Amino acid sequence: MSTIVDTNYNFPGQKSVYKGKVREVYNINDELLVMIATDRLSAFDVVMPKGIPFKGQILNQIATQMMKATEDLVPNWLIATPDPNVAVGHLCDPFKVEMVIRGYQSGHAAREYKAGKRILCGVPMPEGMKENDKFPEPIITPSTKADNGEHDEDISREEILAKGIVSEADYVVLEDYTRKLFHRGTEIAAERGLILVDTKYEFGKTKDGKIVLIDEIHTPDSSRYFYADGYEERQQKGEAQKQLSKEFVRQWLISNGFQGKEGQQIPDMNEEYISSVSDRYIELFENITGTSFGKADVSDIDSRINENVLEYLKR
Repeated sequence: MSTIVDTNYNFPGQKSVYKGKVREVYNINDELLVMIATDRLSAFDVVMPKGIPFKGQILNQIATQMMKATEDLVPNWLIATPDPNVAVGHLCDPFKVEMVIRGYQSGHAAREYKAGKRILCGVPMPEGMKENDKFPEPIITPSTKADNGEHDEDISREEILAKGIVSEADYVVLEDYTRKLFHRGTEIAAERGLILVDTKYEFGKTKDGKIVLIDEIHTPDSSRYFYADGYEERQQKGEAQKQLSKEFVRQWLISNGFQGKEGQQIPDMNEEYISSVSDRYIELFENITGTSFGKADVSDIDSRINENVLEYLKR
């Protein structure tokens, strides 16, 4: 199955290319950004050696749908999606923090809690919680935005302001937008029989100084979902929650001795495993969006993207 793991386009007016862990962003005339969601898979801030069929399309289409479902609350960067793997939007200067918001004590928060910590990013976590319990109120636990190959680091609101990473006036807006998006995302998830557990948002400033949502929103790469059905019973019995997120990949890696630490080898992902990950991502798409997934033609995915973007830029 054909995948796209690297791009090397030369679009008219192209000024620069930024290659992130999963997305590649082309600057067109310092006006537009062409963001290509590749099929790369990253876990523990490490990019896996093989691509996952349809993953880029899935992430791009979920993010597009969720941007449209929240644009009445929070402005975003998106203008068009000329290809299943491509989003085009306004050039923005990104804030150097990721706004992580958690409704439940899961994932990183649960690992920190188990290690005895009761304060995460300057925010207290109540005593007596079990893994996957709901917080009394969602908590915002920001992280720094690391360069490729580096790990994102937890950071508190106080540190962000003290270091001047974001001005206080802007940070107040980021917090407000984060809470509004999470509230809407929680409502959308509930309609689909899901619980939005935690997620991260990224924001940037347009040329005219407007703060907008950028990158992705409510995708399985940036968010954790539980199935609502049976959540309470599983909590009471101390059972693991049924998840819709990339966590299944992390757990597989952990069970194969990999957590992104120095000297650890990435385990080999055979074709069968890659195919199963692709199937899981399709399941995630259908559950999160409530629509069935239509596979794009991937016989020559590279040329398809190139032609669709060129056609769009011509207009």
